[in-house]
Amino acid sequence: MAMKAMLCCFELASRLKVNFSKNMLGGVGINQLHMRNYASMLNCDVMKTPFKYLGMEIGGNHRRIIFWEGIIDKIRKRLDRWKGKF
Repeated sequence: MAMKAMLCCFELASRLKVNFSKNMLGGVGINQLHMRNYASMLNCDVMKTPFKYLGMEIGGNHRRIIFWEGIIDKIRKRLDRWKGKF
């Protein structure tokens, strides 16, 4: 309820409207029952883990090679372009 109150204060201060139906609530290491309860209070959906945030996978197993493949591929592509310039 405190988070919803803070978001309502943000709406008043910024004159922007928070569309709860378009937002999703996500958490790592939190009981799914609690997440569903919090999401119902905020009138939004629950994200499924793992999910991507700023290009990185959140909530995945970082000990597995497949977790890092996307990041390594991005770095390789950037290095290839950089090598091509020089």
